[in-house]
Amino acid sequence: MRQYDELPEKRPPTPLLDRISAPADLRALPAGSLRTLADELRAYLLWSVAQTGGHFGAGLGVIELTVALHYAFETPAAALVWDVGHQTYPHKILTGRRERMLSMRQQQGLAPFPDRDESPFDVFGTGHSSTSISAAMGLALARGLAGDPAPVVAVIGDGAMTAGMAFEALNHAAHSGANLLVILNDNAMSISPNVGGLSQYLARQQPQGGDNSPGVPGGLFEELGFRYRGPVDGHDLDALLAALRAAQAEPGPRLVHVITRKGRGYGPAERNPFGLHALTKIEPRGRNEPAPSGPKYCNLFGQWLLDTAERDPRLVGITPAMREGSDLVAFSERFPERYHDVAIAEQHAVTLAAGLACGGAKPVVAIYSTFLQRAYDQLVHDVALQNLDVTFALDRAGLVEDGPTHAGIFDLAFARCIPNLVIMAPADENETRLLLNTAYAHPGPALVRYPRGRGPGTPVTADTETVPIGQGRRLRAGSRVALLGFGSRVQAALEAGETLDASVVDLRFVKPLDHDLLAQMAASHDLLVTVEEHVIAGGAGAGVNEWLAASGRRNAIMNLGLPDVFPEHGDPEALLAAAGLDTDGIVKAVRARLEALG
Repeated sequence: MRQYDELPEKRPPTPLLDRISAPADLRALPAGSLRTLADELRAYLLWSVAQTGGHFGAGLGVIELTVALHYAFETPAAALVWDVGHQTYPHKILTGRRERMLSMRQQQGLAPFPDRDESPFDVFGTGHSSTSISAAMGLALARGLAGDPAPVVAVIGDGAMTAGMAFEALNHAAHSGANLLVILNDNAMSISPNVGGLSQYLARQQPQGGDNSPGVPGGLFEELGFRYRGPVDGHDLDALLAALRAAQAEPGPRLVHVITRKGRGYGPAERNPFGLHALTKIEPRGRNEPAPSGPKYCNLFGQWLLDTAERDPRLVGITPAMREGSDLVAFSERFPERYHDVAIAEQHAVTLAAGLACGGAKPVVAIYSTFLQRAYDQLVHDVALQNLDVTFALDRAGLVEDGPTHAGIFDLAFARCIPNLVIMAPADENETRLLLNTAYAHPGPALVRYPRGRGPGTPVTADTETVPIGQGRRLRAGSRVALLGFGSRVQAALEAGETLDASVVDLRFVKPLDHDLLAQMAASHDLLVTVEEHVIAGGAGAGVNEWLAASGRRNAIMNLGLPDVFPEHGDPEALLAAAGLDTDGIVKAVRARLEALG
Protein backbone atom coordinates (compact mmCIF):
# COMPACT_ATOMS: atom_id res chain seq x y z
CA MET A 1 0.00 0.00 0.00
CA ARG A 2 1.33 3.42 -0.95
CA GLN A 3 1.64 5.89 1.93
CA TYR A 4 0.79 9.55 1.23
CA ASP A 5 2.10 12.51 3.19
CA GLU A 6 0.62 15.13 0.88
CA LEU A 7 -2.67 15.33 -0.93
CA PRO A 8 -2.43 14.74 -4.69
CA GLU A 9 -2.72 18.01 -6.63
CA LYS A 10 -3.54 16.23 -9.89
CA ARG A 11 -5.90 13.38 -10.56
CA PRO A 12 -3.89 10.20 -10.01
CA PRO A 13 -3.84 7.48 -12.67
CA THR A 14 -6.42 4.84 -11.75
CA PRO A 15 -6.71 2.46 -14.73
CA LEU A 16 -8.31 -0.38 -12.77
CA LEU A 17 -10.72 1.84 -10.85
CA ASP A 18 -11.75 3.52 -14.10
CA ARG A 19 -13.15 0.19 -15.26
CA ILE A 20 -15.55 0.01 -12.29
CA SER A 21 -18.88 1.64 -13.10
CA ALA A 22 -20.83 -0.61 -10.70
CA PRO A 23 -20.03 -3.31 -8.13
CA ALA A 24 -20.79 -5.99 -10.72
CA ASP A 25 -17.64 -4.83 -12.52
CA LEU A 26 -15.73 -5.16 -9.27
CA ARG A 27 -16.96 -8.71 -8.74
CA ALA A 28 -15.75 -9.66 -12.22
CA LEU A 29 -12.15 -8.95 -11.20
CA PRO A 30 -9.83 -11.72 -9.99
CA ALA A 31 -9.31 -11.57 -6.24
CA GLY A 32 -5.61 -10.99 -6.79
CA SER A 33 -6.25 -7.56 -8.32
CA LEU A 34 -8.26 -6.20 -5.39
CA ARG A 35 -5.16 -4.90 -3.63
CA THR A 36 -4.34 -2.74 -6.66
CA LEU A 37 -7.93 -1.55 -6.83
CA ALA A 38 -7.85 -0.56 -3.15
CA ASP A 39 -4.65 1.43 -3.69
CA GLU A 40 -6.17 3.28 -6.64
CA LEU A 41 -9.38 3.93 -4.69
CA ARG A 42 -7.41 5.42 -1.80
CA ALA A 43 -5.48 7.70 -4.16
CA TYR A 44 -8.66 8.82 -5.91
CA LEU A 45 -10.39 9.53 -2.59
CA LEU A 46 -7.49 11.69 -1.40
CA TRP A 47 -7.51 13.68 -4.62
CA SER A 48 -11.27 14.14 -4.89
CA VAL A 49 -11.81 15.24 -1.29
CA ALA A 50 -8.94 17.69 -1.61
CA GLN A 51 -10.93 19.37 -4.38
CA THR A 52 -14.24 19.54 -2.54
CA GLY A 53 -13.59 19.23 1.17
CA GLY A 54 -15.56 16.77 3.27
CA HIS A 55 -15.18 13.72 5.46
CA PHE A 56 -12.33 11.46 4.53
CA GLY A 57 -10.54 10.07 7.60
CA ALA A 58 -13.22 7.43 8.14
CA GLY A 59 -13.38 6.65 4.42
CA LEU A 60 -9.63 6.07 4.21
CA GLY A 61 -9.97 3.56 7.03
CA VAL A 62 -12.59 1.44 5.26
CA ILE A 63 -11.16 1.29 1.74
CA GLU A 64 -10.41 -2.44 1.98
CA LEU A 65 -13.62 -3.18 3.88
CA THR A 66 -15.72 -1.41 1.25
CA VAL A 67 -14.03 -3.30 -1.57
CA ALA A 68 -14.50 -6.60 0.30
CA LEU A 69 -18.19 -5.97 1.04
CA HIS A 70 -19.06 -5.21 -2.57
CA TYR A 71 -16.93 -8.16 -3.75
CA ALA A 72 -18.41 -10.69 -1.30
CA PHE A 73 -22.06 -9.60 -1.55
CA GLU A 74 -24.31 -9.18 -4.59
CA THR A 75 -25.11 -5.53 -3.98
CA PRO A 76 -27.57 -3.86 -4.29
CA ALA A 77 -29.72 -6.98 -3.86
CA ALA A 78 -27.65 -7.57 -0.77
CA ALA A 79 -28.33 -4.44 1.27
CA LEU A 80 -25.52 -2.44 2.88
CA VAL A 81 -26.73 -0.15 5.66
CA TRP A 82 -24.03 2.30 6.72
CA ASP A 83 -24.00 4.02 10.08
CA VAL A 84 -23.57 7.82 10.17
CA GLY A 85 -22.18 7.86 6.63
CA HIS A 86 -18.86 9.64 7.14
CA GLN A 87 -17.15 6.55 5.73
CA THR A 88 -19.21 6.14 2.57
CA TYR A 89 -17.22 8.14 0.02
CA PRO A 90 -15.41 4.97 -1.18
CA HIS A 91 -18.82 3.26 -1.41
CA LYS A 92 -20.09 6.11 -3.61
CA ILE A 93 -17.03 5.89 -5.86
CA LEU A 94 -17.56 2.16 -6.42
CA THR A 95 -21.30 2.45 -7.05
CA GLY A 96 -21.37 4.56 -10.20
CA ARG A 97 -20.70 8.00 -8.72
CA ARG A 98 -16.96 8.29 -9.27
CA GLU A 99 -17.13 11.09 -11.85
CA ARG A 100 -19.58 13.07 -9.71
CA MET A 101 -17.35 13.13 -6.64
CA LEU A 102 -16.18 16.65 -7.49
CA SER A 103 -19.77 17.82 -6.90
CA MET A 104 -19.70 16.61 -3.30
CA ARG A 105 -21.56 18.92 -0.86
CA GLN A 106 -22.44 21.35 -3.65
CA GLN A 107 -25.98 22.32 -4.61
CA GLN A 108 -27.39 19.71 -7.02
CA GLY A 109 -24.27 17.61 -6.37
CA LEU A 110 -23.61 14.45 -4.41
CA ALA A 111 -24.84 14.26 -0.83
CA PRO A 112 -22.10 13.78 1.79
CA PHE A 113 -24.07 10.92 3.35
CA PRO A 114 -26.03 7.93 2.01
CA ASP A 115 -29.14 9.15 0.22
CA ARG A 116 -31.93 6.87 -1.02
CA ASP A 117 -32.83 9.33 -3.78
CA GLU A 118 -29.27 9.34 -5.07
CA SER A 119 -28.58 5.66 -5.67
CA PRO A 120 -30.20 2.22 -5.28
CA PHE A 121 -27.00 1.22 -3.48
CA ASP A 122 -27.90 3.63 -0.66
CA VAL A 123 -30.66 1.56 0.88
CA PHE A 124 -31.06 3.69 4.00
CA GLY A 125 -30.42 7.40 4.38
CA THR A 126 -28.37 8.45 7.36
CA GLY A 127 -26.21 11.21 8.83
CA HIS A 128 -26.84 10.72 12.54
CA SER A 129 -25.15 8.01 14.55
CA SER A 130 -26.16 4.56 15.74
CA THR A 131 -29.16 3.90 13.48
CA SER A 132 -27.75 1.17 11.25
CA ILE A 133 -28.52 -1.95 13.30
CA SER A 134 -32.14 -0.92 13.91
CA ALA A 135 -32.66 -0.02 10.25
CA ALA A 136 -30.92 -3.12 8.93
CA MET A 137 -32.87 -5.32 11.31
CA GLY A 138 -36.15 -3.82 10.11
CA LEU A 139 -35.11 -4.42 6.52
CA ALA A 140 -34.11 -8.01 7.32
CA LEU A 141 -37.43 -8.70 9.04
CA ALA A 142 -39.34 -7.22 6.09
CA ARG A 143 -37.41 -9.44 3.69
CA GLY A 144 -38.16 -12.43 5.88
CA LEU A 145 -41.87 -11.70 5.69
CA ALA A 146 -41.61 -11.43 1.90
CA GLY A 147 -39.59 -14.62 1.56
CA ASP A 148 -36.56 -12.71 0.25
CA PRO A 149 -33.30 -14.44 1.32
CA ALA A 150 -30.98 -11.59 0.18
CA PRO A 151 -28.51 -10.63 2.92
CA VAL A 152 -28.70 -7.44 4.98
CA VAL A 153 -25.48 -6.00 6.37
CA ALA A 154 -25.13 -3.18 8.89
CA VAL A 155 -21.75 -1.43 9.10
CA ILE A 156 -21.32 0.39 12.41
CA GLY A 157 -18.28 1.96 14.05
CA ASP A 158 -17.19 1.40 17.61
CA GLY A 159 -18.01 5.04 18.37
CA ALA A 160 -21.57 4.64 17.13
CA MET A 161 -21.86 1.39 19.08
CA THR A 162 -21.64 3.39 22.33
CA ALA A 163 -25.11 4.84 21.82
CA GLY A 164 -28.08 3.30 23.58
CA MET A 165 -30.03 2.88 20.36
CA ALA A 166 -27.41 0.47 19.03
CA PHE A 167 -27.76 -1.70 22.12
CA GLU A 168 -31.53 -1.57 21.95
CA ALA A 169 -31.22 -3.02 18.45
CA LEU A 170 -28.67 -5.64 19.50
CA ASN A 171 -30.99 -6.75 22.29
CA HIS A 172 -33.98 -7.05 19.96
CA ALA A 173 -32.02 -8.77 17.19
CA ALA A 174 -31.21 -11.73 19.42
CA HIS A 175 -34.86 -12.01 20.43
CA SER A 176 -36.13 -11.83 16.85
CA GLY A 177 -33.53 -14.10 15.31
CA ALA A 178 -33.29 -11.73 12.32
CA ASN A 179 -31.08 -12.79 9.44
CA LEU A 180 -28.70 -9.92 10.02
CA LEU A 181 -24.94 -9.43 9.69
CA VAL A 182 -23.35 -6.61 11.69
CA ILE A 183 -19.87 -5.39 10.76
CA LEU A 184 -18.27 -3.67 13.74
CA ASN A 185 -15.70 -1.31 12.25
CA ASP A 186 -13.42 -0.76 15.23
CA ASN A 187 -10.93 2.08 14.83
CA ALA A 188 -10.92 3.08 18.53
CA MET A 189 -12.49 6.49 17.91
CA SER A 190 -15.42 8.47 16.66
CA ILE A 191 -14.95 12.20 15.96
CA SER A 192 -13.47 12.57 19.44
CA PRO A 193 -11.58 9.86 21.34
CA ASN A 194 -13.91 7.08 22.41
CA VAL A 195 -14.72 6.86 26.09
CA GLY A 196 -16.45 4.40 28.39
CA GLY A 197 -16.63 0.76 29.27
CA LEU A 198 -17.42 -0.51 25.77
CA SER A 199 -14.38 1.17 24.23
CA GLN A 200 -12.23 -0.30 27.01
CA TYR A 201 -13.72 -3.73 26.37
CA LEU A 202 -13.03 -3.54 22.65
CA ALA A 203 -9.50 -2.31 23.29
CA ARG A 204 -8.79 -5.46 25.30
CA GLN A 205 -9.69 -7.72 22.39
CA GLN A 206 -6.85 -9.67 20.84
CA PRO A 207 -5.70 -8.67 17.33
CA GLN A 208 -6.34 -12.25 16.10
CA GLY A 209 -9.28 -14.60 16.54
CA GLY A 210 -9.55 -17.02 19.40
CA ASP A 211 -11.87 -18.57 21.94
CA ASN A 212 -15.27 -16.87 21.83
CA SER A 213 -16.34 -17.71 25.37
CA PRO A 214 -17.42 -14.88 27.69
CA GLY A 215 -14.60 -12.70 28.93
CA VAL A 216 -12.49 -13.11 25.79
CA PRO A 217 -12.97 -11.80 22.22
CA GLY A 218 -16.63 -11.79 21.32
CA GLY A 219 -17.88 -12.68 24.77
CA LEU A 220 -20.11 -9.65 25.09
CA PHE A 221 -21.73 -10.15 21.68
CA GLU A 222 -22.06 -13.93 22.12
CA GLU A 223 -23.90 -13.31 25.37
CA LEU A 224 -26.27 -10.98 23.48
CA GLY A 225 -27.08 -13.79 21.05
CA PHE A 226 -24.78 -13.01 18.11
CA ARG A 227 -22.42 -15.41 16.39
CA TYR A 228 -19.13 -13.56 16.72
CA ARG A 229 -16.18 -13.68 14.35
CA GLY A 230 -12.94 -11.74 14.80
CA PRO A 231 -11.15 -9.54 15.40
CA VAL A 232 -10.14 -9.38 11.73
CA ASP A 233 -7.49 -7.08 10.25
CA GLY A 234 -9.61 -4.63 8.29
CA HIS A 235 -6.78 -3.85 5.88
CA ASP A 236 -6.11 -7.49 4.93
CA LEU A 237 -8.37 -8.22 1.97
CA ASP A 238 -7.85 -11.98 2.11
CA ALA A 239 -8.77 -12.13 5.79
CA LEU A 240 -11.76 -9.87 5.26
CA LEU A 241 -13.14 -11.90 2.39
CA ALA A 242 -12.71 -15.16 4.32
CA ALA A 243 -14.54 -13.74 7.35
CA LEU A 244 -17.36 -12.24 5.31
CA ARG A 245 -17.97 -15.42 3.33
CA ALA A 246 -17.94 -17.54 6.47
CA ALA A 247 -20.40 -15.20 8.20
CA GLN A 248 -22.61 -15.11 5.12
CA ALA A 249 -23.09 -18.85 5.33
CA GLU A 250 -24.39 -18.69 8.91
CA PRO A 251 -28.02 -18.05 9.94
CA GLY A 252 -29.46 -15.52 12.38
CA PRO A 253 -27.71 -12.53 13.94
CA ARG A 254 -23.94 -12.48 13.28
CA LEU A 255 -21.21 -9.97 14.01
CA VAL A 256 -17.81 -9.62 12.37
CA HIS A 257 -15.39 -7.50 14.38
CA VAL A 258 -13.03 -5.63 12.03
CA ILE A 259 -10.01 -3.62 13.21
CA THR A 260 -9.20 -0.61 11.01
CA ARG A 261 -7.14 2.55 11.26
CA LYS A 262 -8.81 5.89 10.66
CA GLY A 263 -6.97 7.92 8.01
CA ARG A 264 -5.18 4.80 6.72
CA GLY A 265 -2.65 5.61 3.99
CA TYR A 266 -2.47 9.37 4.60
CA GLY A 267 0.23 10.13 7.15
CA PRO A 268 -1.16 13.40 8.57
CA ALA A 269 -4.59 11.79 9.12
CA GLU A 270 -3.09 8.71 10.77
CA ARG A 271 -1.10 10.93 13.14
CA ASN A 272 -4.02 13.29 13.81
CA PRO A 273 -7.25 11.37 13.18
CA PHE A 274 -9.34 13.82 15.20
CA GLY A 275 -8.09 16.99 13.53
CA LEU A 276 -8.39 15.41 10.05
CA HIS A 277 -11.74 13.70 10.55
CA ALA A 278 -12.89 16.01 7.78
CA LEU A 279 -10.97 18.15 5.31
CA THR A 280 -11.42 21.72 4.16
CA LYS A 281 -11.21 22.24 0.44
CA ILE A 282 -7.60 22.74 -0.66
CA GLU A 283 -7.23 25.97 -2.63
CA PRO A 284 -4.81 26.08 -5.57
CA ARG A 285 -1.36 27.35 -4.77
CA GLY A 286 -0.65 30.95 -5.60
CA ARG A 287 -3.98 32.36 -4.46
CA ASN A 288 -3.49 35.35 -2.17
CA GLU A 289 -6.92 35.63 -0.64
CA PRO A 290 -6.73 36.79 2.99
CA ALA A 291 -7.29 34.10 5.59
CA PRO A 292 -10.46 34.45 7.67
CA SER A 293 -9.86 36.45 10.82
CA GLY A 294 -11.53 36.43 14.20
CA PRO A 295 -12.77 33.55 16.31
CA LYS A 296 -15.40 31.08 15.30
CA TYR A 297 -18.56 30.94 17.37
CA CYS A 298 -17.46 27.60 18.86
CA ASN A 299 -14.17 29.25 19.92
CA LEU A 300 -16.10 32.05 21.60
CA PHE A 301 -18.02 29.42 23.54
CA GLY A 302 -14.85 27.51 24.44
CA GLN A 303 -13.19 30.65 25.83
CA TRP A 304 -16.36 31.63 27.70
CA LEU A 305 -16.54 28.17 29.27
CA LEU A 306 -12.94 28.37 30.46
CA ASP A 307 -13.36 31.86 31.88
CA THR A 308 -16.60 31.02 33.66
CA ALA A 309 -15.22 27.78 35.10
CA GLU A 310 -12.28 29.70 36.56
CA ARG A 311 -14.74 31.87 38.48
CA ASP A 312 -17.33 29.27 39.40
CA PRO A 313 -16.30 25.83 40.71
CA ARG A 314 -19.88 24.59 40.23
CA LEU A 315 -19.64 24.65 36.44
CA VAL A 316 -19.56 21.22 34.78
CA GLY A 317 -19.08 20.80 31.01
CA ILE A 318 -20.82 17.97 29.13
CA THR A 319 -20.50 16.88 25.51
CA PRO A 320 -21.88 13.87 23.61
CA ALA A 321 -18.61 12.98 21.80
CA MET A 322 -18.04 16.42 20.26
CA ARG A 323 -15.07 17.70 22.28
CA GLU A 324 -13.19 19.10 19.30
CA GLY A 325 -16.18 20.39 17.34
CA SER A 326 -17.59 22.23 20.35
CA ASP A 327 -14.13 23.52 21.37
CA LEU A 328 -13.96 21.78 24.74
CA VAL A 329 -10.38 20.56 24.41
CA ALA A 330 -8.83 23.28 26.57
CA PHE A 331 -11.60 22.94 29.16
CA SER A 332 -11.17 19.16 29.30
CA GLU A 333 -7.45 19.60 29.97
CA ARG A 334 -7.80 22.42 32.49
CA PHE A 335 -10.76 20.93 34.41
CA PRO A 336 -10.75 17.16 33.82
CA GLU A 337 -12.74 16.50 36.99
CA ARG A 338 -15.50 18.80 35.73
CA TYR A 339 -15.54 17.54 32.13
CA HIS A 340 -17.73 14.69 30.91
CA ASP A 341 -17.65 13.26 27.40
CA VAL A 342 -20.53 10.79 27.55
CA ALA A 343 -19.84 9.27 24.09
CA ILE A 344 -22.57 9.31 21.43
CA ALA A 345 -25.35 9.43 23.99
CA GLU A 346 -27.31 12.65 23.72
CA GLN A 347 -30.18 11.41 25.88
CA HIS A 348 -27.80 10.51 28.68
CA ALA A 349 -25.99 13.85 28.32
CA VAL A 350 -29.15 15.83 29.02
CA THR A 351 -30.42 13.71 31.91
CA LEU A 352 -26.90 13.62 33.38
CA ALA A 353 -27.05 17.41 33.37
CA ALA A 354 -30.42 17.27 35.11
CA GLY A 355 -28.98 15.08 37.84
CA LEU A 356 -25.98 17.35 38.26
CA ALA A 357 -28.31 20.35 38.62
CA CYS A 358 -30.29 18.51 41.30
CA GLY A 359 -27.02 18.03 43.15
CA GLY A 360 -26.15 21.72 43.15
CA ALA A 361 -23.80 21.84 40.16
CA LYS A 362 -24.29 24.18 37.19
CA PRO A 363 -24.03 21.99 34.08
CA VAL A 364 -23.39 23.35 30.60
CA VAL A 365 -24.35 20.99 27.76
CA ALA A 366 -22.43 21.70 24.55
CA ILE A 367 -24.40 20.10 21.75
CA TYR A 368 -25.16 20.67 18.08
CA SER A 369 -28.68 21.78 17.21
CA THR A 370 -29.26 18.74 15.00
CA PHE A 371 -28.21 16.39 17.81
CA LEU A 372 -30.40 17.94 20.50
CA GLN A 373 -33.30 16.52 18.49
CA ARG A 374 -32.20 13.11 19.78
CA ALA A 375 -32.72 14.14 23.40
CA TYR A 376 -36.06 15.88 23.12
CA ASP A 377 -37.88 13.88 25.77
CA GLN A 378 -35.04 14.46 28.21
CA LEU A 379 -35.11 18.20 27.48
CA VAL A 380 -38.84 18.28 28.20
CA HIS A 381 -39.27 15.73 30.96
CA ASP A 382 -35.98 15.73 32.87
CA VAL A 383 -34.88 19.37 32.62
CA ALA A 384 -37.71 21.77 31.78
CA LEU A 385 -40.49 20.04 33.71
CA GLN A 386 -38.38 20.26 36.86
CA ASN A 387 -37.19 23.79 35.99
CA LEU A 388 -33.56 22.78 36.52
CA ASP A 389 -30.57 25.06 36.15
CA VAL A 390 -29.04 23.69 32.92
CA THR A 391 -27.42 25.81 30.22
CA PHE A 392 -27.52 24.53 26.65
CA ALA A 393 -24.91 25.86 24.21
CA LEU A 394 -26.49 24.99 20.87
CA ASP A 395 -23.84 25.00 18.15
CA ARG A 396 -24.37 24.73 14.36
CA ALA A 397 -27.77 26.42 14.56
CA GLY A 398 -28.76 27.15 10.99
CA LEU A 399 -27.65 25.87 7.60
CA VAL A 400 -24.44 23.88 7.08
CA GLU A 401 -22.70 22.44 4.02
CA ASP A 402 -23.58 18.86 4.96
CA GLY A 403 -27.26 19.35 4.24
CA PRO A 404 -30.51 18.21 5.86
CA THR A 405 -29.08 15.65 8.29
CA HIS A 406 -26.94 18.28 9.99
CA ALA A 407 -28.85 21.53 9.43
CA GLY A 408 -29.90 23.06 12.74
CA ILE A 409 -33.16 24.57 11.55
CA PHE A 410 -35.82 23.02 13.80
CA ASP A 411 -34.65 23.81 17.34
CA LEU A 412 -36.74 26.95 17.84
CA ALA A 413 -39.90 25.15 16.75
CA PHE A 414 -39.40 22.17 19.03
CA ALA A 415 -38.03 24.17 21.97
CA ARG A 416 -40.23 27.27 21.90
CA CYS A 417 -43.27 25.31 23.06
CA ILE A 418 -41.56 24.00 26.21
CA PRO A 419 -42.51 25.80 29.45
CA ASN A 420 -39.73 27.21 31.68
CA LEU A 421 -37.16 27.22 28.85
CA VAL A 422 -35.48 30.54 27.97
CA ILE A 423 -34.22 30.71 24.36
CA MET A 424 -31.65 33.20 23.05
CA ALA A 425 -30.15 33.88 19.62
CA PRO A 426 -27.07 36.13 19.62
CA ALA A 427 -26.44 38.31 16.56
CA ASP A 428 -22.66 38.58 16.73
CA GLU A 429 -19.54 37.69 18.70
CA ASN A 430 -20.04 40.09 21.60
CA GLU A 431 -23.71 39.20 21.93
CA THR A 432 -22.75 35.52 22.07
CA ARG A 433 -20.66 36.04 25.17
CA LEU A 434 -23.23 38.38 26.67
CA LEU A 435 -26.08 35.91 26.22
CA LEU A 436 -24.02 32.94 27.42
CA ASN A 437 -23.42 34.91 30.60
CA THR A 438 -27.14 35.62 30.83
CA ALA A 439 -28.10 31.98 30.28
CA TYR A 440 -25.65 30.76 32.90
CA ALA A 441 -26.84 33.32 35.45
CA HIS A 442 -30.48 32.37 34.89
CA PRO A 443 -31.59 29.93 37.62
CA GLY A 444 -33.58 27.72 35.24
CA PRO A 445 -33.08 26.02 31.88
CA ALA A 446 -31.70 28.32 29.18
CA LEU A 447 -30.62 27.71 25.59
CA VAL A 448 -28.26 29.84 23.48
CA ARG A 449 -28.19 28.99 19.76
CA TYR A 450 -25.36 30.12 17.50
CA PRO A 451 -24.25 29.20 13.98
CA ARG A 452 -21.23 27.43 12.59
CA GLY A 453 -18.31 29.55 11.45
CA ARG A 454 -17.52 33.17 12.15
CA GLY A 455 -19.63 36.21 12.88
CA PRO A 456 -19.59 39.72 11.41
CA GLY A 457 -16.42 40.70 13.29
CA THR A 458 -17.86 42.55 16.29
CA PRO A 459 -15.19 43.00 19.02
CA VAL A 460 -15.88 41.07 22.21
CA THR A 461 -16.10 43.53 25.08
CA ALA A 462 -18.53 41.68 27.35
CA ASP A 463 -16.83 40.01 30.29
CA THR A 464 -19.28 38.97 32.97
CA GLU A 465 -22.12 41.30 31.99
CA THR A 466 -25.66 40.01 31.55
CA VAL A 467 -28.89 41.45 30.19
CA PRO A 468 -32.38 41.20 31.68
CA ILE A 469 -34.27 38.14 30.49
CA GLY A 470 -36.40 39.07 27.48
CA GLN A 471 -34.72 42.39 26.68
CA GLY A 472 -33.98 43.12 23.02
CA ARG A 473 -32.19 46.13 21.53
CA ARG A 474 -32.99 48.72 18.88
CA LEU A 475 -30.22 49.02 16.28
CA ARG A 476 -31.66 51.51 13.81
CA ALA A 477 -34.54 53.99 13.69
CA GLY A 478 -36.52 54.18 10.46
CA SER A 479 -40.02 54.60 9.15
CA ARG A 480 -42.95 52.48 8.06
CA VAL A 481 -41.09 49.13 8.21
CA ALA A 482 -39.58 47.44 11.26
CA LEU A 483 -37.19 44.55 10.62
CA LEU A 484 -37.18 42.20 13.60
CA GLY A 485 -33.96 40.19 13.43
CA PHE A 486 -33.07 37.00 15.26
CA GLY A 487 -29.57 35.61 15.61
CA SER A 488 -27.42 35.23 12.51
CA ARG A 489 -29.80 37.23 10.28
CA VAL A 490 -29.60 40.44 12.31
CA GLN A 491 -26.60 41.72 10.34
CA ALA A 492 -28.35 41.14 7.00
CA ALA A 493 -31.47 42.83 8.39
CA LEU A 494 -29.39 45.82 9.48
CA GLU A 495 -27.85 46.17 6.02
CA ALA A 496 -31.29 45.86 4.44
CA GLY A 497 -32.59 48.47 6.86
CA GLU A 498 -30.07 50.99 5.55
CA THR A 499 -31.36 50.50 2.02
CA LEU A 500 -35.02 50.56 3.04
CA ASP A 501 -34.75 53.26 5.71
CA ALA A 502 -36.38 50.76 8.02
CA SER A 503 -36.15 50.38 11.77
CA VAL A 504 -34.11 47.38 12.84
CA VAL A 505 -34.20 45.58 16.17
CA ASP A 506 -32.30 42.62 17.50
CA LEU A 507 -34.80 40.81 19.67
CA ARG A 508 -32.10 38.56 21.21
CA PHE A 509 -34.71 36.44 22.97
CA VAL A 510 -36.96 34.05 21.11
CA LYS A 511 -38.58 33.16 24.42
CA PRO A 512 -39.65 35.29 26.19
CA LEU A 513 -40.06 37.91 23.50
CA ASP A 514 -39.52 41.58 24.35
CA HIS A 515 -43.18 42.60 24.39
CA ASP A 516 -42.43 46.23 25.21
CA LEU A 517 -40.09 46.60 22.25
CA LEU A 518 -42.54 44.78 19.99
CA ALA A 519 -45.33 47.09 21.13
CA GLN A 520 -43.21 50.15 20.27
CA MET A 521 -42.51 48.76 16.80
CA ALA A 522 -46.14 47.86 16.21
CA ALA A 523 -47.35 51.31 17.28
CA SER A 524 -45.03 53.21 14.96
CA HIS A 525 -44.71 51.02 11.83
CA ASP A 526 -47.08 49.73 9.18
CA LEU A 527 -45.21 46.52 8.42
CA LEU A 528 -43.34 44.19 10.77
CA VAL A 529 -40.89 41.76 9.17
CA THR A 530 -39.28 38.91 11.09
CA VAL A 531 -36.00 37.48 9.79
CA GLU A 532 -34.45 34.23 11.02
CA GLU A 533 -32.21 31.35 9.91
CA HIS A 534 -34.77 28.74 10.87
CA VAL A 535 -37.86 27.21 9.34
CA ILE A 536 -40.79 29.61 9.27
CA ALA A 537 -43.16 26.97 10.67
CA GLY A 538 -43.03 27.33 14.44
CA GLY A 539 -39.99 29.60 14.44
CA ALA A 540 -39.26 32.93 16.09
CA GLY A 541 -41.48 34.78 13.61
CA ALA A 542 -44.36 32.52 14.53
CA GLY A 543 -43.91 33.67 18.11
CA VAL A 544 -44.28 37.30 17.01
CA ASN A 545 -47.41 36.36 15.05
CA GLU A 546 -48.87 34.79 18.19
CA TRP A 547 -48.10 37.88 20.23
CA LEU A 548 -49.73 40.15 17.65
CA ALA A 549 -52.86 38.02 17.60
CA ALA A 550 -53.05 37.76 21.38
CA SER A 551 -52.61 41.52 21.82
CA GLY A 552 -55.28 42.36 19.24
CA ARG A 553 -52.93 44.34 16.98
CA ARG A 554 -53.63 44.49 13.27
CA ASN A 555 -50.20 45.31 11.85
CA ALA A 556 -49.24 43.74 8.57
CA ILE A 557 -46.55 41.15 9.21
CA MET A 558 -44.24 39.11 7.02
CA ASN A 559 -42.11 36.18 8.17
CA LEU A 560 -38.82 35.60 6.35
CA GLY A 561 -37.15 32.29 7.07
CA LEU A 562 -36.51 28.89 5.59
CA PRO A 563 -39.28 27.15 3.63
CA ASP A 564 -41.08 23.98 4.65
CA VAL A 565 -38.65 21.63 2.89
CA PHE A 566 -35.48 19.86 3.94
CA PRO A 567 -32.56 22.02 2.76
CA GLU A 568 -30.04 20.97 0.15
CA HIS A 569 -26.39 20.45 0.91
CA GLY A 570 -24.13 23.21 -0.36
CA ASP A 571 -22.57 26.52 0.57
CA PRO A 572 -24.67 28.00 3.41
CA GLU A 573 -24.39 31.55 2.08
CA ALA A 574 -25.67 30.45 -1.31
CA LEU A 575 -28.50 28.53 0.35
CA LEU A 576 -29.45 31.58 2.43
CA ALA A 577 -29.47 33.74 -0.68
CA ALA A 578 -31.67 31.22 -2.48
CA ALA A 579 -34.09 31.39 0.45
CA GLY A 580 -34.17 35.19 0.25
CA LEU A 581 -32.41 35.61 3.59
CA ASP A 582 -29.44 37.66 2.44
CA THR A 583 -29.54 41.46 2.34
CA ASP A 584 -30.74 41.63 -1.26
CA GLY A 585 -33.43 39.04 -0.64
CA ILE A 586 -34.77 40.90 2.39
CA VAL A 587 -34.88 44.18 0.48
CA LYS A 588 -36.66 42.58 -2.47
CA ALA A 589 -39.24 40.84 -0.27
CA VAL A 590 -40.02 43.99 1.74
CA ARG A 591 -40.40 46.15 -1.34
CA ALA A 592 -42.77 43.63 -2.89
CA ARG A 593 -44.90 43.59 0.25
CA LEU A 594 -44.94 47.38 0.50
CA GLU A 595 -46.07 47.58 -3.12
CA ALA A 596 -48.87 45.13 -2.38
CA LEU A 597 -49.90 47.14 0.67
CA GLY A 598 -50.00 50.33 -1.40
